[in-house]
Amino acid sequence: MTIYFATHNQNKVKEIAKLLPDGMELRSLDELNLTEEIPETADTIEGNSLMKTQYVYNKHGVACFGDDTGLEVEVLDGAPGVYSARYAGPQKNSQDNMDLLLSKLEGKASRKARFKTVITYISETGATHQFTGIANGIITETQSGQEGFGYDPIFQPDGFDTTFAEMSAEAKNRISHRAKAFEQLVNYLKQQ
Repeated sequence: MTIYFATHNQNKVKEIAKLLPDGMELRSLDELNLTEEIPETADTIEGNSLMKTQYVYNKHGVACFGDDTGLEVEVLDGAPGVYSARYAGPQKNSQDNMDLLLSKLEGKASRKARFKTVITYISETGATHQFTGIANGIITETQSGQEGFGYDPIFQPDGFDTTFAEMSAEAKNRISHRAKAFEQLVNYLKQQ
């Protein structure tokens, strides 16, 4: 079975491809020659996930899924949330985003946060399903680690003393928000 992932982010493609069971082939937007930026203008993570997936399905009519992820910090009322990628501006710079978040958390007693991923799947017949994965943790006071991407150097998942960026891809894939949502998608596809 071939399934298309509504993303140009090769980090996400590599992370998800490692989770696929035998017999499933993951392809990205590059393989559909879809080069334009897909709109992400919804005001929720669920909405952006649906918007991206519908865009690909409407253009190509293929089984596909799209995801959106946000980092939600409790003391900041869930910010940056749906705006996580562009928290510090439209240039989507991870270092600027982390710097801004760390500055907003200075002096705050609570550093509780969670990563939330929502995956929307649309089958070749147009049936739509959403799957949500959550990874709870805290925002560290300093950056640590070289692996991963985005906010990984400042997110320490519950039950661990390392950030996502200090974990191997395999270790992160066992506990990450994206892995949890994707596992639900894979289990759903296996039942079909």
